[in-house]
Amino acid sequence: QVQLVESGGGLVQAGGSLRLSCAASGRTFSSYAMGWFRQAPGKEREFVATISWSGGSTYYADSVKGRFTISRDNAKNTVYLQMNSLKTEDTAVYYCARSRRGDALGLATDQYDYWGQGTQVTVSP
Repeated sequence: QVQLVESGGGLVQAGGSLRLSCAASGRTFSSYAMGWFRQAPGKEREFVATISWSGGSTYYADSVKGRFTISRDNAKNTVYLQMNSLKTEDTAVYYCARSRRGDALGLATDQYDYWGQGTQVTVSP
């Protein structure tokens, strides 16, 4: 069983920054691509960013490209999401997830099998 626990969310003003962390249990963390998704009230869960097991490949949603950076530390079983220049439309619950297809990067929720409980990010005007 894999457990994912997000942290680092909170309230920030527009233009500010936050860094989210996702701590994973289990020795297979480093063998899998990881992803970040978010879900705003009344909306579907959407893709934010994904990273390969080595960290050498990343992919971002157009809405966050140039502002967010995904990274990972396999020694700490942790994946991060650095969020800069935050906008009010970034307000959502942010989830990390593990790819169900090994090291394959994925943009769809059904390409991930384990999910964290989420952490709330609120960006005020």
